[in-house]
Amino acid sequence: MNKIVSKKQLSADVYEMTVEAPLIAGARKAGQFIIVQIDSDWGERIPLTTADADTAVGTITMVFQAVGATTHKLALKEPGDHVENILGPLGNPTHIEKFGTVVCVGGGIGVAPLFPIVQAMKKAGNTVKVITGARTKELLIFEDRMRRFADELVIVTDDGSCGRKALVTEPLKEYCAGKPKPDMSVAIGPPVMMKFCAATTKEFDVPIMVSLNTIMIDGTGMCGGCRVTVGGETKFVCVDGPEFDGHAVDFENMMLRMRSYKEKEDEDHHKCHVDLGLDN
Repeated sequence: MNKIVSKKQLSADVYEMTVEAPLIAGARKAGQFIIVQIDSDWGERIPLTTADADTAVGTITMVFQAVGATTHKLALKEPGDHVENILGPLGNPTHIEKFGTVVCVGGGIGVAPLFPIVQAMKKAGNTVKVITGARTKELLIFEDRMRRFADELVIVTDDGSCGRKALVTEPLKEYCAGKPKPDMSVAIGPPVMMKFCAATTKEFDVPIMVSLNTIMIDGTGMCGGCRVTVGGETKFVCVDGPEFDGHAVDFENMMLRMRSYKEKEDEDHHKCHVDLGLDN
């Protein structure tokens, strides 16, 4: 049982929750994820990334979007309540070293798992430039946190309500075209965003790491649902990743597979709002 210490709603359907998990807090590294089970032993298990950790008090912070039955139920929990089971840390940590200049790009809720990578890259002695984007100002998250570690922070929104009116690939291209160009880049966000970030950096021969955590299901390699093609080979995101060379990922195949159950997911999302009274 993991006690919920705090809860905050960051934007529509996006929540930040801090829970007691001292062993995970002490062992977790940037890029890794956890498996959360909020009900009994028969409850659904979902993979979530950790956005932060406090080893002194033994807590981890997770940011999630309420899109299915389990995440909607999790969103209803309050400080003082408990999460039944949390397993982790799982997955391979981000490869961190002193590259030189690193550009980190986050889109939407992907900004949250990007944050520990920004922290780690800065701690390793890199110059870290961060680009965060969202559709509107109301959907932007972690701006204050990013400012504490980023040497430069560029904010973009689709509608221009905050920062520049642009896609994240616009400032990314400007950084890549600069002299000297970045030594490494990282992108986390919607698959289509990561696809175009990979295409942008490839044009300038700038390496990029992408996190494919959005396709994971059980998180242990048993279900096979998170298989992706990387460099012509089949990989499983939860055990081989979740991060891969963005220039080698077959994003088209990944996005095609992720759309397979979109109709059912939309139906469940609506059903959760009705059954749990979330529209009231």
